[in-house]
Amino acid sequence: MKQIRAIGIGSIIWIIGVSIYTLSSYISILEDAALQANMLLFLSVIPLVWYGAKQYYKEGINTHGYWVGQTFFLTSATLDALITVPFFSIPNGGSHYQFFTDFGFWLIGFEFVGIAVLYWYIETSSKKKIKLH
Repeated sequence: MKQIRAIGIGSIIWIIGVSIYTLSSYISILEDAALQANMLLFLSVIPLVWYGAKQYYKEGINTHGYWVGQTFFLTSATLDALITVPFFSIPNGGSHYQFFTDFGFWLIGFEFVGIAVLYWYIETSSKKKIKLH
């Protein structure tokens, strides 16, 4: 596994995800701005992780999608702990404990891993099995 590559792509996914979340909270469609931002983040993670996995596997790397998804998620969680919580959550009355025990956080984490594994099975694993003689 190319850890630096996976961490770099995970960081880009995190930057785009936080940007989408932040911008969404300024555009009021639903009454609950936090719910709206979380829903948009949940939906945006699907193409972000899929595209991130596509970029990761571009060089013919064979790492299982579980490890790639886990690296993307752990990179995002680390950046959340270092940046998101101190600069966005704590000033609004939140805490690290509240952030990391939220069901939505873990649902999105499962989504990170699930999408990367799905990409691996569809785009990488299946292509290794099909060999024309």
